[in-house]
Amino acid sequence: MHQGNQTTISEFLLLGLSNHAEEQNLLFVLFLGMYLVTVVGNGLITLAIGLDVYLHTPMYLFLANLSIADISSISTSVPKMLMNIQTKSQSISYESCITQMYFSIVFVVIDNFLLGVMAYDRFVAICHPLNYTTIMQPRLCILLTVIPWVLSNIVALTHTLLLLRLYFCDNNTVSHFFCDLASLLKLSCSDTTINELVLFIVGLSVITFPFALILFSYICIVKAVLRISSTEGMWKAFSTCASHLTVVLLFYGTIVGVYFFPSSMHPDDRDKIGAILFIVVTPMMNPFIYSLRNKDIKGALRKLINKKSFCL
Repeated sequence: MHQGNQTTISEFLLLGLSNHAEEQNLLFVLFLGMYLVTVVGNGLITLAIGLDVYLHTPMYLFLANLSIADISSISTSVPKMLMNIQTKSQSISYESCITQMYFSIVFVVIDNFLLGVMAYDRFVAICHPLNYTTIMQPRLCILLTVIPWVLSNIVALTHTLLLLRLYFCDNNTVSHFFCDLASLLKLSCSDTTINELVLFIVGLSVITFPFALILFSYICIVKAVLRISSTEGMWKAFSTCASHLTVVLLFYGTIVGVYFFPSSMHPDDRDKIGAILFIVVTPMMNPFIYSLRNKDIKGALRKLINKKSFCL
C-alpha cells in the first residue's frame, strides 16, 4: 500500500445505531438519560466511599475504582454520539478516533481486572476472616488497585501502536457508534493478520485470567460457606459477596450471551449490542446493584444526601 493513501483519511464517519432520522431524537433522550444516571449513580457511590471513614476498607476501595472506571467508560463514547446526533454530523477526526478507541479498551479491560481483584478480596474475607487485615494490608491493596490500571493501559497501548502502522485508503465509514478496534481493522487496506492475532490472544487472556480467579475464589467461598453450621451465618457470609456476584454474572453473562450463543443477527448489529451492554448498560446497573443490596452503601448515601439537604 502507498503511504499517500493513508494521509487522505483525516476523519472517520460514525454510522451510529440507526440511519433513520425519526429515531434520532428517541436515541438522544434514551442515551442521555442512561449517561446521566450512570454518572450520577457512580459519582455518588465514589463520593460516599470517599467521605465515609467507615467505608475506607479494601472492598470499597476497589468498588470506588470500579465506579470511576464505569464513569470513564461511558464517557469515552456516549457524549460524542449525543453530540453527533444533535449536530447531525457523523464525523470524528483521525486523532480523536484513535484516542476514543484507546480509552474504550482501557476502561472495559480494567472493569474485567477489577472484578477479579474484588473476587479475591471476598475470598480472603470469607475463607480467611481471622487473617483478613494481615493479608489485605494497605500496600497490597494499593498494588491490587494500581496493577489493573497499568495492565489495561498496556493492553490498550499495544493495540493502538499496532493500529497506527496500518494504512486506511478510501473507506472511512465506521459501522458503529464509536471507534471500536474491530470496526477499524475492517476498514484498513493493510494486512491485519498480526492485529487480529494479538486481539485474539490478548482478548482471551484478559477474559480468561480474571474469570479463572473469580471462579477459583467462588468455589472456595461456596465450600467455606457450606461448612458454616447456622443458616443465619451462611446467609450473612453469602450476602457480603452477593452484589459482586450479581455484577460478575451480568458482565460475563453478556459475553456469553452476545458472542458465544449462535444468532441470526448481522455481526455488526451483534457488536453494537455487545458494546451497548458493556459500555452503557453494565456501568448504569452497577450503582443500583451495589446500593440496593449493600447496607453500608445505602447508609453512606443516606448520610450524604441528608448532609446536602441540611446544608441547603
